[in-house]
Amino acid sequence: MLDLNWDVIWRHREEFLQGLALGLKIAVIGLAVACAIGLLAAFARTSRHRWLSVPAAAYVEFVRNLPLLLILFFLYFGLPMWAYASLPRGLADIVVLDGENTTIAGLAVYGGAYLAEVFRAGILSVSRGFGEAGRSLGLSALQVARYVTLPIMFRTVLPSLSNTFISLFKDTSLAMAIAVPELTFVTRKFVTDTFQYIQAWTAAGLLYLVTTYVLAALLRFLERRIRWTV
Repeated sequence: MLDLNWDVIWRHREEFLQGLALGLKIAVIGLAVACAIGLLAAFARTSRHRWLSVPAAAYVEFVRNLPLLLILFFLYFGLPMWAYASLPRGLADIVVLDGENTTIAGLAVYGGAYLAEVFRAGILSVSRGFGEAGRSLGLSALQVARYVTLPIMFRTVLPSLSNTFISLFKDTSLAMAIAVPELTFVTRKFVTDTFQYIQAWTAAGLLYLVTTYVLAALLRFLERRIRWTV
């Protein structure tokens, strides 16, 4: 009969929890930057100016058709080779990122492409009458976007934004490939050291499952609490 020793997991619980916390940190920062990128791309895509809409559309279509792991490999391995071969050393040192920041950048670029479409749909769902009402009050186009379109759009896209955050959190497991000590990396190292395969991966799976469930519950609660008067 297989004897599973769960005490070894408990003794190393801090390592697992630190890996989980790092994954959450990366996901939160990545989502924040992705939201900024997505908003800019969404407004650019809805612009009447082709010099804005065409590059934004190209960015969305290009990134959405690339695997996130490939983006991470390019940023972590390819970009440094190009930077140190083509840029002054001081500038190259700024461009080249460590594993954690590379993962944040990769998630931001990847998530921004998906959020651009989410935000674009939200912008288009806002009635044109709200914008006309804002302009009739003397608001500029930027003020209409900030004070009228964005609040209404945010309430509309909040469920999709919540799903994107949970997806990005799970995608942080790919950072294992570039040696970022998040939960999956910690689990693989633990397995290599102890050969406790079943216990380690079960513990990691439960941590991911419980965390995503709690995040989903909190975000659904937030969705119910936020009400925009339209």
